[in-house]
Amino acid sequence: MKTVLVLFGGRSAEHEISLLSARFVIDSLDPARFRTLLCGIDRQGRFRLLDAAQLPTSKDPRQVHVDDAAPLAWLMPMPAPLGVRHVLHVEGHEPLPFDVVFPVMHGPYGEDGCLQGLLELAGVPYVGSGVAASAVGMDKLLQKRVFAAAELPIVPWTSLTRAELTREPQAVLSRAASLGFPCFVKPANMGSSVGVRKVRHIDELRPALEHALEFDTTAVVERGLEAPREIELAILGNDEPEVSEAGEIVVEHADGYYSYEAKYLDPNGARLSVPADLRPAERASVQLLALQAYRALGCAGLARVDLFVAGGEVYVNEVNTLPGFTAVSMYPRLWRESGVSGPELVTQLVGFAEERHAARAHLRTTG
Repeated sequence: MKTVLVLFGGRSAEHEISLLSARFVIDSLDPARFRTLLCGIDRQGRFRLLDAAQLPTSKDPRQVHVDDAAPLAWLMPMPAPLGVRHVLHVEGHEPLPFDVVFPVMHGPYGEDGCLQGLLELAGVPYVGSGVAASAVGMDKLLQKRVFAAAELPIVPWTSLTRAELTREPQAVLSRAASLGFPCFVKPANMGSSVGVRKVRHIDELRPALEHALEFDTTAVVERGLEAPREIELAILGNDEPEVSEAGEIVVEHADGYYSYEAKYLDPNGARLSVPADLRPAERASVQLLALQAYRALGCAGLARVDLFVAGGEVYVNEVNTLPGFTAVSMYPRLWRESGVSGPELVTQLVGFAEERHAARAHLRTTG
């Protein structure tokens, strides 16, 4: 029986969402196939060994945290000797062996390539994309540049840094305002709609930029579309990925867009309509575009691709390389609606992690 090390939490504004996701993954790991080893990463970045009883049971992100009294743990950034299992070192305990890592991480230091780099150095199989795809997938600015280079359709946008806003505020505000209103302001490196604001008037623009720049040093501004439909698809696989049925996010929250509050705090803030009401040609188009975006970033294992449909056109919004697995998250729900249960999904993800690791193990390390 294989042991899966589940990592969650982390130094991110999405810390709480990661804890909620971890509960779904742990509950979905088939006990007949897998043992679980639980490691929560607190807000200071310290790894802590936990047991199932210490996991949050609340579905409210305001009520969850990593127990900061749990034993400290760490991973060595070097491979185990040949034939020896990987181990999690724990303060005051014998090292605990495991076979594969399932990082249920969202946001900086977990989804952006940092953790993936540690796992690569440690030589362990892990669920999800590698360092490069994770880093680009987290960074909305780099992601847009990749999509543009791949000639994928994206909405008009611009970016700015905190230093630019301080040094030349009028030029920055003028550039952002040239996109028109409404527009959306986002931190470049953040997810779960943290730091995002819909700007309807120029007077709201600078406060929205300053808010986004509290979460990252770079902000992205995107033109708002006329009556956009938000379509999401889930991707599963490595070299031959499969795409789920398309779902549509129908926002009913007062914010008027898919905000953090609409996602996680308002139980009636949004609903997912699956399958999305698309004509056959539209359905084929969004599925193809989702796969093209996945491949453009070089993703592996899994991702959720978010698209906009407006005015007869389809646009790539973004790719999320470690999507949420909470009770309301779209990635597992899209697969469930496509005929893949939670336990089946998690089992396949572990298998794809091992497949990718085995393929990379055969690469040459000498000239």
